Amino acid sequence: MTMPTALRKLVRALPEPFRAQAETAATSVVVDPRHWGSSQVEQRPPRFLDEIQDAVIRGVQVRLGYVDRAGSETERTVHPLGIVAKGPAWYLVSDTDDGRRTFRIDRVCSVALTDEPAQRPEGFDLAESWREIAGEVDRKRTPLEIQAMCTPDGIGLLRMVLGGRLDVGGSTPDGRIEIVIRGHNEFAIAGELAGLIEWLEITGPQGVRDHLASIGAALVARYG
Repeated sequence: MTMPTALRKLVRALPEPFRAQAETAATSVVVDPRHWGSSQVEQRPPRFLDEIQDAVIRGVQVRLGYVDRAGSETERTVHPLGIVAKGPAWYLVSDTDDGRRTFRIDRVCSVALTDEPAQRPEGFDLAESWREIAGEVDRKRTPLEIQAMCTPDGIGLLRMVLGGRLDVGGSTPDGRIEIVIRGHNEFAIAGELAGLIEWLEITGPQGVRDHLASIGAALVARYG
């Protein structure tokens, strides 16, 4: 039995007056263990985590003080929908007057719960919403697309190394598989893929092929 299934069974066993909040509590947090990058370190839970989770469970709007990346402080009223632990970072997923927004909880500088009920979209699924948010963030962080062909026995290794940055397409006439790999820039992705050329043929962009050729020449000169 999976954890979500067990939680649903437990919630259904509760008396009716406690059922709604218990169901919200059971689905209010998603844990995504993958870091955005490799440089993040473990840190303590942010200061206002408990207050924000309380607002999610109680289903009330929150006046949120927030400091953005530029250091500007704003205050806004949000409809909290759920909390996500992404590696060592914590995020609040919420609806606002400007649409759905995600806030890093360690940038929250004040929290005031209101008596106004939060509007929760019908059928809202926190895990699915976060997959969409994280996918969009990953695409922005890795805007470069590399086209390649891979032997079937290399797909598993590429999935392990590249994770969500790998898109697998159809088979080619020679039995290889068309793939698209997302990366940050041509030089960095060439270095990352250099150890995988046994299974890969990069077809574009040409800049990545040129960097791979340079890496190959340097390796031959050093170790050939």
